[in-house]
Amino acid sequence: MVIDKNISELEENLGQQLLDLRLRQNINQRELAKRAGVALNAVKNLEKGKGATVSSLIKVLRTLGRAEWLTSLAPVVSISPMQMLKNKHVRQRASKGKSSHV
Repeated sequence: MVIDKNISELEENLGQQLLDLRLRQNINQRELAKRAGVALNAVKNLEKGKGATVSSLIKVLRTLGRAEWLTSLAPVVSISPMQMLKNKHVRQRASKGKSSHV
C-alpha cells in the first residue's frame, strides 16, 4: 500500500516507472531531455528517484504521453456535501418594516 512506503521508496518507484516508459518508447535519456526541454541531469535524477523540479517532472510526463498522471497527483478538490452543510450561513430573520400610519 502506498501509505506504508517511505518517501525514498515512492521516489524510486516513480523513477522506475519513468525509466520503463522511456525504454518502452525506445528513447534515450538525452533525446527525452531534448524533447521535454529539460536538462539531461533532470531526466537522470527523475529516473533515479533523486528528484527534480515539478516543472521538469511535468514536461517529462507530457513528453512521454503520461500527462494524465498529474490528475491523480493533484485531483480536483471539492467540498463534501456534509462540509457545505456545516459551513452554511444561517440566514438572519428579516426585520419587519416600520408601518406608516396615515
